[in-house]
Amino acid sequence: MKYRDLLNGVSDVELLSMGEGTTPLVKSRRIGFSLGLSNLYFKLESLNPTGSYKDRFGALAISGLLATNAKFCLATSSGNTGASLAAYSALAGIPCHIVVVDGAPAGKLKQMQAYGAHLWMLRDFGIDESVTQRAFEGLQRMAIDFKTSVQISAFAYSPFGMQGVRSIAYEIAEEQPGVQHVFVPAGGGGLTLAVVQGFKQWSDQNSNFQMPQVHCVQPEGNDTIASSLRNGAPRCQAIPVSTTSISGLQVPSVIDGDQVLKTCSLHGGNGYVVTDHDVLELQRQLALSEGIFCEPAAAVALAGAHKALQNAEIKNDDLVVCLVTGHGFKDPKATEKIIEGNPLKHIVKLEELKSNLNESN
Repeated sequence: MKYRDLLNGVSDVELLSMGEGTTPLVKSRRIGFSLGLSNLYFKLESLNPTGSYKDRFGALAISGLLATNAKFCLATSSGNTGASLAAYSALAGIPCHIVVVDGAPAGKLKQMQAYGAHLWMLRDFGIDESVTQRAFEGLQRMAIDFKTSVQISAFAYSPFGMQGVRSIAYEIAEEQPGVQHVFVPAGGGGLTLAVVQGFKQWSDQNSNFQMPQVHCVQPEGNDTIASSLRNGAPRCQAIPVSTTSISGLQVPSVIDGDQVLKTCSLHGGNGYVVTDHDVLELQRQLALSEGIFCEPAAAVALAGAHKALQNAEIKNDDLVVCLVTGHGFKDPKATEKIIEGNPLKHIVKLEELKSNLNESN
């Protein structure tokens, strides 16, 4: 691992890898200018081995399990975490058992199953806050009984594995040291916290690097952190039921939220709440205007950047990075909405194609 010296407790751990990390940071060619941002960049975490940034977590999490002689992986997931843990468990040669969020997208579930993971869908898990919290607590007790640790992509539960997610910040800082704003989608807040911590580590070791402002963006149906951050609240607020349709960000519990408040506010970060409608529209625009096919959750950061510009909280020429966290193949149902109005056309003869080309050009 390129940034091994920045990780704690890995000196004696053999690290698994499938080439995760070192993802492209690409400048927007069209959307940025249409929104009014001349220096907009996308960090394409969708190009990790299993299609999301969670591979940075999964590689380190499973490496840690092997180092402690765990016999299997026990985890929770709404999709991407499970796919990553399942893949790296397969690489490690250990079984993987995942309690999945109620209603998780079929595409993500099938990906986990393809890697051999055993899935258990718990009613109302990831939707109802009380059910979710009881599940986390119950799984932790179960993990102790089996002499292992439950893998949840949050610092509150899996701090060793979550260190790997900080490498997103290292890469951005190394490639674009003048970055001013980074927008991050949030459910439980672990990704946002990792990115802020990563930039802080980089700043501590590189005196010429000025930390960017890291902003937490959430869909309005799961606003556990963003409004609290914006309003300067001392603590986050769990919600009884998550109502957003954005898969992967349906996390009604606070989890890492209070730590996000402390770290983001300390370094000038803000909170943004965006509508599902705006997120889905920007997901469509990313595919049609930038060639970036992402899942809905991966368009949340861009929705936050757009709102920040509308609020005059960032400048048109600021260097802005939005994290594109997961691939579009993860959520086939959402893809169906993108391709409405562009049906497969059946033809019998090539002359029919030529006629249509003449009409459309």
